[in-house]
Amino acid sequence: MPGLVLFGRRWAIGSDDFVLPGAFELFVRVVWWIGILVLYTVHKGQFDCAGGGLLHSYLLVLLVLLAAIICALSAIVCISMRGTISNPGPRKSLPKLLYMRLLLYLPEFIWAVVGAVWVSDSGVHCEKTVLSVVFGTVVASWIIIIFTIIGVIIVFDPLGGKKTVYLTDGVSRNLESSQSGQLLYNVKSTATRVWEKRIRLLCCCIVQDDDHRVAFTSIAELFRTYFSDTDLVPSDIAAGLTLLHQEQDKMESCPKEPEEVLCHSPSSPVAGDLNVELENAAHFMHFAAAAYGWPYYIYTNPFTALCKLNADCCGNRPTDSDITGSDRHNFHFGSILKITGLQYRDFIHISFHNKIYEIPFFVALDHRKEAIVVAVRGTLSFEDILTDLSADCEDLTLEDVLENGFVHKGITQAASYIYRKLINDGILNQAFTIAPEYKLVIVGHSLGGGTASILAIMLRNSFPTLKCYAFSPPGGLLSKSLADYTKHFIVSVIVGKDLVARLSMPNMEDLKRRIVRIVANCNRPKYQILLRGCWYEVFGGDPDNFPTELDGRNQGDLTQPLLAEESLMVQRSPSYNALEDESHLNSPPQYPHLYLPGKIIHIVEESSSKRLCSSDIKYTASWSKETVFSSILISPKMITDHMPDVVLKALNSLAQERGACIPC
Repeated sequence: MPGLVLFGRRWAIGSDDFVLPGAFELFVRVVWWIGILVLYTVHKGQFDCAGGGLLHSYLLVLLVLLAAIICALSAIVCISMRGTISNPGPRKSLPKLLYMRLLLYLPEFIWAVVGAVWVSDSGVHCEKTVLSVVFGTVVASWIIIIFTIIGVIIVFDPLGGKKTVYLTDGVSRNLESSQSGQLLYNVKSTATRVWEKRIRLLCCCIVQDDDHRVAFTSIAELFRTYFSDTDLVPSDIAAGLTLLHQEQDKMESCPKEPEEVLCHSPSSPVAGDLNVELENAAHFMHFAAAAYGWPYYIYTNPFTALCKLNADCCGNRPTDSDITGSDRHNFHFGSILKITGLQYRDFIHISFHNKIYEIPFFVALDHRKEAIVVAVRGTLSFEDILTDLSADCEDLTLEDVLENGFVHKGITQAASYIYRKLINDGILNQAFTIAPEYKLVIVGHSLGGGTASILAIMLRNSFPTLKCYAFSPPGGLLSKSLADYTKHFIVSVIVGKDLVARLSMPNMEDLKRRIVRIVANCNRPKYQILLRGCWYEVFGGDPDNFPTELDGRNQGDLTQPLLAEESLMVQRSPSYNALEDESHLNSPPQYPHLYLPGKIIHIVEESSSKRLCSSDIKYTASWSKETVFSSILISPKMITDHMPDVVLKALNSLAQERGACIPC
């Protein structure tokens, strides 16, 4: 729903967000009030100790104050339970109750100070029980006050004042168009500065240069563009996600469209090609995982990794390998050796250097597959996250390649950095001098998979036989022409409902539109949606069939914008317009549709054992189209399916059963 307006500004909280926190505080206050009442009743007439008169007055006033707070909280909770997310009308009296509740904080604060002074007074000689209870009361008062202050800071919206003016005036009915445009420009500029400050604060621990400042501005503009056209608070998004998850689970039992699944018999050439690629992918995924170094090795071997690495940390660094960057105690290189099973002499170059647009990688000889492997590391630092989020599009211009198109800016710059190192520093020449008959294979996971894909495009002319395996690459990577061009030499591997493989600005806009639509048309209060959603996520069960305003409407009505949905949209962003507005088709949008690279292998968890002592999971794999990943799926596994250990486990399982039939 629209954010709550208090003190003339918008806050990042809705009028229906006070049910659960209010009920919790109400429970604490009632228990507290009963405890104080029992204490006062038991010791009534026994306040003749030193300081007892002040204690008597303190308890009486505290009982009255707590009763007033309980009444105010009860009213707030009851009012907040009314209406729906998109229908705040029944809650219009809530701001007055909040003002009343905030006024009660003043006497509560004063009485907390009085209680603290009384407890700390050395001249007070009352019963130990009374002192302990009053001390607990004082502590509880201060805890609630501190948490309230923290809550206010969390829900404070730096743009609340400007948003309130803009939302109140709409497109400025009473202002000239130039004034309206200037107001909108000021709001956008302020929003960009606020997001830039937030990003700088999060990255305060890293050294910042010109590249960082450019990235901060670009990312701030991206966030401003995405979040500026809706009036949703965080709890609305949470409710929308849980509704979408349950809706998806209800739809999963429906048969898929024929064009969405590519099925082949086990004896067909395509199925045989799939088996070969799965075996190769399972092998080269070890190199992509090894690029993460000791964090991945310790994550997958939590009990033995440190002991094994410590045994090697005192060894001399290899002299045959060219190593750049910091690797204190030799932990990174030791982990790479153990994960890949290679020897010191098999490594040509290892780089642990990490800056924005400059990510670690290594070059090694794989004698088993007779390949020179370039393995690129995925996201593991703040610099890598900034590279990921630099999602502007830029042209990729290559000689003798007609299929030039748009690419992800940050990942392309990272690929250009590795390309310069491999070519200008003669690293690949050195590798092919040692093993001239070997083929070139480029691998990576996540950010590393995207970087490896673009690097493979750059090296394709010089090394026509090269192969690239991109594990869980970002979805918004290549334009359609480049994605089709890479089908000859790149294989992407996606597991389950991996979020990253579906991440692109058009997909994020689609997700936002789906969230707005589903929360705007659900007829249940938000607290019921969240409680049911938490139960469903933790304990499972059947998806709840929430009634919506869509029920009973004919199909033609569903294509029309609904009033509730429109009320939650402030002003559509450029990328939103690119998806919806036909008038913008002639001009390139800021964030065009980008796709996964190469041919896509989609691995899906088929079934898992129900026995408590077993965790066996069976997987199926098939060639898939990029259109399957044109929508973000909400699931508890949307993050875990992206993890490199899960990808490696799935590939190893399939490689062992590569002769099995893959059912549709």
